[in-house]
Amino acid sequence: MDDGVENLAAHEDEAPHRPDPATEPGFDLGDMPAPAKAPAATGYQVLARKYRPTVFEDLVGQEAMVRTLRNAFETDRVAHAFMLTGVRGVGKTTTARILARALNYEKPGVDKPTIHMDGLGVHCEAIMESRHVDVMEMDAASRTGIDDIREIIDSVRYLPVSARYKVYIIDEVHMLSKQAFNGLLKTLEEPPAHVKFIFATTEIRKVPVTVLSRCQRFDLRRLSVDELAGLLARVSKQEHVEAEETALKLIARAADGSARDSLSLLDRAIAHGENGVREADVRDMLGLADRARIFDLFDLLMKGDIGGALTELRAQYDVGADPAVVLSDLAELTHWLTRLKLVEGAADDVAMSETERRRGAEMAKALPIRVLSRSWQMLLKGLAEVQAAARPIAAAEMVLVRLAYVADGPGPEELLEQLKSGGAAGGPAPSRSAAPPSDGPRAQLRAVSSLRTEPRPAPVQAAPALMLSSIEDVLKLLAERREVKLKGLLEAGVRVVSFEAGRIEISPLEGTPASFASELSEALSRATGARWFVSIARGAVAPAPTLREQAKSREDAAKDRAKEDPLVKAALALFPGAEIVDVREPGLELPQGEEVMPADPDDPGIDPDAFAAEYDNREPDA
Repeated sequence: MDDGVENLAAHEDEAPHRPDPATEPGFDLGDMPAPAKAPAATGYQVLARKYRPTVFEDLVGQEAMVRTLRNAFETDRVAHAFMLTGVRGVGKTTTARILARALNYEKPGVDKPTIHMDGLGVHCEAIMESRHVDVMEMDAASRTGIDDIREIIDSVRYLPVSARYKVYIIDEVHMLSKQAFNGLLKTLEEPPAHVKFIFATTEIRKVPVTVLSRCQRFDLRRLSVDELAGLLARVSKQEHVEAEETALKLIARAADGSARDSLSLLDRAIAHGENGVREADVRDMLGLADRARIFDLFDLLMKGDIGGALTELRAQYDVGADPAVVLSDLAELTHWLTRLKLVEGAADDVAMSETERRRGAEMAKALPIRVLSRSWQMLLKGLAEVQAAARPIAAAEMVLVRLAYVADGPGPEELLEQLKSGGAAGGPAPSRSAAPPSDGPRAQLRAVSSLRTEPRPAPVQAAPALMLSSIEDVLKLLAERREVKLKGLLEAGVRVVSFEAGRIEISPLEGTPASFASELSEALSRATGARWFVSIARGAVAPAPTLREQAKSREDAAKDRAKEDPLVKAALALFPGAEIVDVREPGLELPQGEEVMPADPDDPGIDPDAFAAEYDNREPDA
């Protein structure tokens, strides 16, 4: 590297637009002359471009990929297609250019691909500046169709103009259409010996497996905070900028594993500060709260001090902290404290200061996993609410209220255990509504714990099941419960084949609803408190009268017997046209005030008892 900076992390940025002779109309790729050397760049160059790695030794955090490529180049087992994947800014495009440079590295004494590139070769400068005629770069995000891929397919037949290999670098390859992928498959599987493909993508799952199976895949991993902080320290030293270690760690944490983002943030921090890169300036630039104040806020929440927590949040907001960033920092602290309890060595995180590690160890020791897990879930949900709210600070305050109120409260299993034991488990707790916030969130259990002082009511004895010993009892029960439809269908819509306590077997007549058996079973079970089964008789059933036909036969027989009585005969002779309406046994008296109402025996939908009840409530004659 020209500036002498060693072991810089790989990163990528958007290259300046230059016409691509491989895809521009009117160009013959076989007769293309070598391009002229580009003029030297003028003006300030951003750090992300100035410190772009140019050799494999500059790559930081990608040791596994470098070792694989070194062995492949030394044993002459170089693949014809490579797939580079990873999050943004880890160096996919930069690695692709370094790989293209290694494939075409040429200088006196070197006549084959190598990763040991000491000094610039014949093609190196043009390749790294993305202006070499034999190294074509294509952005699949803007050129997604089959026509764009067809240009590549048509051009692979031509030999390189000046380099050893023709290299096609396709960035964001997952953006290609299905037709474009299908058109590329055959060429990708059996390319000419002078052609190499290098693909880069951030969405590896969107790349068809048929394409992945034809490529040698490398997953560029996300850089750690320690690696990014080291990179930023070396760049700051090279730029003669004084930078505090804590400030560089803040930038590294905000970059989220991306070397390019970290260098862009360092550029901003240098321009933002007047006397170097200071922690306070970086926090102000990123809208971050003081790390120590995040610990203070979390401590107030875990103690249930809602008033203190809201005051602290408002104080951080007044000095420029973003409410969403504050909640994000609280969630990150919750995650780190959980790791402290579960992972040995998590306290050695270099991103934390000695004071933070000591204070975090104390917090992790005092807080159970269930509290940390619940806090994480509430902060994660609350963060989405704050980001979508019209007033983020108000939404953040409501999130803290919820969090402080239940932070150290009992879990569902503890509440269930206290309810089962009458509140004895865990002892009584003061009420939050009556006690000051310093009493802690467990105060909400007073209502539960008070159960142990209240006498438990005696268990309620279940009422004995109602016994039905005949089908007539069933009809009587249905009449009492005003089940008019079921009673009518049982009387005239089915034939009763058999009856015993808890079980009735019926044979439905034509027109009877298929759901009658289940409805009757449910009604009897509900009314008696015992299980009743109503089943449909299988096979042929001997013809038999329905219950209503049987009752009609008995009524007709009683009327015939009554007609033979001398008194009845005399009454019928005295009143010509008179008919016998009802027959009752001697000694049976009607209840006082009750009138006998005739019922039509041919109408199965009318219940005599129900009809009589309606008659009792009739309007008086005018």
